[in-house]
Amino acid sequence: MLTLTLLRHAKSSWSQPAEGPAVDDHDRALNKRGMRAAPVMATHMKALGVRPQRVLCSTALRTRQTLDAVIDALPQTISVIYDRALYLADEETLKEALCNAPEDVRTQLLIGHNPGLERLALRLTGSGDEIARASMATKFPTAALAIITFDAPAFSAITWGSGTLLHYQVPRALDHRAIDRDHRR
Repeated sequence: MLTLTLLRHAKSSWSQPAEGPAVDDHDRALNKRGMRAAPVMATHMKALGVRPQRVLCSTALRTRQTLDAVIDALPQTISVIYDRALYLADEETLKEALCNAPEDVRTQLLIGHNPGLERLALRLTGSGDEIARASMATKFPTAALAIITFDAPAFSAITWGSGTLLHYQVPRALDHRAIDRDHRR
């Protein structure tokens, strides 16, 4: 059994500095809401027993900051790969990166961006909890988490629709007050 955990980066800032050069999209940082949501998701991941052997992370600042916020909830013996090709990648590129895992890797975590991450989750998932699948198909918001399992010998053998959605969670449902405190102001 293979397990894939997908985590969309936490909420990032769209603000630009009043003076100086504009911030490139790749260099956008998490905002206050994102800085609160990522640790909430880390706690949730730890409670679920998410233990990836391999982490694939986009090189964008917001994905790296999301990983930094959840890293303590992960095993200390993980392999972390930062890959520029994952930045705003489509689902085909993301699947290819996952399929390039060494044959002995049974669990992976991918931290990335929409719309590619959402499309990857939807195309990989062919079964699982219908309510969770419908919810995931409606929206894959920032810091959303999906756990998909595969009955395959290696990630190189996974195909579209072969996954089972084991779990889907959005941060807002876990700790609405802490995450949305600034959003309501």
